[in-house]
Amino acid sequence: MAVTGWLESLRTAEKTALLQDGRRKVHYLFPDGKEMAEEYDEKTGELLVRKWRVKSALGALGQWQIEVGEPALPGAGSLGSEFIKEDNANPIFMRKDTKMSFQWRIRNLPYPKDVYSVCVDQKERCIVVRTTNKKYQLPLDESSLSFAHANCTLIISYQKPKEVLAAESELQKELKKVKTAHSSDGDCKTQ
Repeated sequence: MAVTGWLESLRTAEKTALLQDGRRKVHYLFPDGKEMAEEYDEKTGELLVRKWRVKSALGALGQWQIEVGEPALPGAGSLGSEFIKEDNANPIFMRKDTKMSFQWRIRNLPYPKDVYSVCVDQKERCIVVRTTNKKYQLPLDESSLSFAHANCTLIISYQKPKEVLAAESELQKELKKVKTAHSSDGDCKTQ
């Protein structure tokens, strides 16, 4: 989805906001029935959590699928399935060898075979899997990529393009227009 289309869909969604524990929590209800919940740091405006939920074909609410951030820690709320279960729609990588070949499997890739390209990079001595599905429509710049390693965790960062930063700034302006309830206020109304 283009940046402007994304911003417009957020503008047209019904929004509810709540200020709680130093976080601005925003719930979006889209015309197609999808829900999105975001949590921002109250002071910095940094996006901490983004998760999605869709209704089943029979109208039951599905589980929250986390797109950005990590599940709540134990003791920080109810210990629900979002804490103990990975998103089952994420790709899963595994290796399975046969008698005659090495085999790698990537599960949960919903597109047809012609969307994927698999080739050997002789120089790097690796197998490369690519997709023609352009989820992100802005070109990638290698100079924006960096990584670090700390506490047994590899952290990969990509600087946001100015188009994305501008869209996020517009979104923050929109969110300031939403009346925000405080955790002591009780229920908050959807706008």
